[in-house]
Amino acid sequence: MPLALLALAVGAFGIGTTEFVMMGLLPDVADDLHISIPSAGHLVSAYALGVVIGAPLLAAVTARMSRRTVLMGLMGLFVAGNALSALAPDNGWLLAARFLSGLPHGAFFGVGAVVATNMVAPERKARSVSLMFLGLTVANVAGVPVATLMGQHLGWRATFLGVSAIGLAAIAALASLIPHDHEHATARGLRGELAALRSVPVWLSLGTTVAGFGALFAAYSYITPMLTDAAGYADASVTLLLALFGVGATAGNLLGGRLADHSLRGTLFGGLTSLVAVLAVFPLLMRTEFTAAVAVVLLGMAAFATGSPLQLMVMDKASSAPSLASSANQAAFNLANAGGAWIGGLALAAGFSVTSPALAGAALAVLGLGVASLAHAVDRRALPAGGHERIVASHVPQEAETVRH
Repeated sequence: MPLALLALAVGAFGIGTTEFVMMGLLPDVADDLHISIPSAGHLVSAYALGVVIGAPLLAAVTARMSRRTVLMGLMGLFVAGNALSALAPDNGWLLAARFLSGLPHGAFFGVGAVVATNMVAPERKARSVSLMFLGLTVANVAGVPVATLMGQHLGWRATFLGVSAIGLAAIAALASLIPHDHEHATARGLRGELAALRSVPVWLSLGTTVAGFGALFAAYSYITPMLTDAAGYADASVTLLLALFGVGATAGNLLGGRLADHSLRGTLFGGLTSLVAVLAVFPLLMRTEFTAAVAVVLLGMAAFATGSPLQLMVMDKASSAPSLASSANQAAFNLANAGGAWIGGLALAAGFSVTSPALAGAALAVLGLGVASLAHAVDRRALPAGGHERIVASHVPQEAETVRH
């Protein structure tokens, strides 16, 4: 695997840290800015909105630029957004800064996935994407807890200055490790890029992402009350258990990348089936502290085993605009975050038990399996008689050949 993947992982680590650390800093931010915690919660939504808007937009308008230049520019925007967050004088400015911080998120992963797959042989594409995503999952193990502690002891503004420093390190790594490339050979302008998203298979792949990861967030958004009220953990233990989720996500991400290089479709179906099973038994596993800890690890493994397969599936279905499609998949991921949390909340609001969001997540995972099955049927119908389905077999661009030689 090329060392250049390390540069992408560093950027992913910074992005993952700034995305999830706000949850742990909400009380500190609310106290400092003299706002309520629910009002501070809008800062999480502002970041997610930035991801959803920025992912396809920035990928489309930068389609004719060098991918190396685009990645460095996106990290520059990331650094600016986090630095402005640290300097924000009030809640309004902080909302705007968090929105700005979210804008480059999806496009970075989208363009980064294309760069990662172009630097390796076709049989290693899924593993290259999983190594880039490794930065995101490791952020949940180390980055978020350390950044949260920094915010609690040095102030929340210090956290965002620290994240800005990670972004600067990522820019330096991108500049030194990512090879110079040419403009996108397949770029057709904004209208042509958007036209690539008119395909039904592309939308079915994006729908699988929304349903599959919506299943995760339906349960994970309410994991703290499950662990404290159902499993009996003390509040102080939750941070360690969330780190265990990151460990499971890291293991699942690496395993999914390796398996997907052998069978992308099989890994996707296997991951979604495992997610259904884990969420279905989640209420039972939440009855003791030990089984609850196991459940948290298994949830991370099952969910993130599908990350690389879903990313490559979308890129393959929109092969004429892989950067845009890959970025749109990141927007779908954040829609899953918001939608899954909302559906899990509906279960609680209806008066069901504290573990009911997990069962709502299981239903969403079943829906994801259904959408994935429909996508498979559409692909098979489109094949000529006696043909075989092709998944992620697109040619390796010239710049990939240059890297390998």
